Amino acid sequence: MEVINYLLGYKNLKIYQNTDMFNFSLDSVLLPGFIKINKNTKKILDIGTGNAPIPLILSTKTNAQIIGIEIQKEVYDLAQKTIKLNNLEKQITIMNGDINELKATFPINSFDIITCNPPFFKVSENSNLNKNDYKTIARHEVKLNIDQICMTAKTLLKNGGIIGLVHRPERLTDIIKTMRNYNLEPKKIQFVHPRPDENANIVLIESVLNGKPGVKILPPLISHQANGEYTDQIKKYFE
Repeated sequence: MEVINYLLGYKNLKIYQNTDMFNFSLDSVLLPGFIKINKNTKKILDIGTGNAPIPLILSTKTNAQIIGIEIQKEVYDLAQKTIKLNNLEKQITIMNGDINELKATFPINSFDIITCNPPFFKVSENSNLNKNDYKTIARHEVKLNIDQICMTAKTLLKNGGIIGLVHRPERLTDIIKTMRNYNLEPKKIQFVHPRPDENANIVLIESVLNGKPGVKILPPLISHQANGEYTDQIKKYFE
């Protein structure tokens, strides 16, 4: 069932969601606030854009052109409705397509920033895949994996361009290794913990194409108070 909700924490942005599909979460709110955007940022690509939460939030932080790509037609349709609902057609373009086809669509070195909130889980013989294809594709690397993301970033980012990922801490070694294989040098990492005494469950990573070695580990973010409400740290990422 399709519903319209206010985007998490944003009172002037609305988003189409489908209760049968995988809905966006805090991950998609944190990433746009984590990456470095400046006045020279002209073009941003969001890979696996879903129903477009990241492009929506980015539109509040920059006047750059934003392109979101989503492989699932039904989810793409939600994103299109979301962009129209917020009157952002002039700034945000949503494409229905496969990441592997992007090299034929855009010139090399054409983006300043690439963002991605990718599927977190590897697929193996023991993977407990959800029978709902929407959720399987959103959660598991059946259509999109770290290698594909990094390969695309190396091709489409300008020299010195930024890629920002939000992922799970247990995949951090894989992510850094793959990024470096494609000359994407990690420059900034931040861990997000549900509560002060709990292990991190989110990691934010920013890398630079052909950047010099040297990474900053930012102070951790604590997402929830004891009563379940978001902390003041997290609320700063909202409007």
